[in-house]
Amino acid sequence: MIRTLNLFLVATSLLALVGVYALKYAVEDTASERGRLERLIERQEGQLSLLKADWAYLNQPAHVAPIVTRHQAALGLAPADQKQFGSFESLPMRPVAKPDTAALDALFESLDAGVDPIQQLIEMN
Repeated sequence: MIRTLNLFLVATSLLALVGVYALKYAVEDTASERGRLERLIERQEGQLSLLKADWAYLNQPAHVAPIVTRHQAALGLAPADQKQFGSFESLPMRPVAKPDTAALDALFESLDAGVDPIQQLIEMN
């Protein structure tokens, strides 16, 4: 009985040892893959910052202006005119709505009489 128990424990220990080493190597592989991906991300972020700098340079008006003048006739470009934006006179006037003075007078009279309109709304519901 003790001999079979010892054999079982030794076999279980060997299986656990193999499992731990397999786990260790799997974790090391995952860590190296993570490091490789982090380096790749850093390299791509550096390239992205260079591309953003190039884009900012290429979008400067001093760089774009000669290209626009060179292709102005082919593209049918013209400077913006103020008439394209409209004027204040063309905006419609705000409608003038007069307040309901009778309703306001009734409200103030009920408040002076000590009636709480909010409490009445609560009691109605």
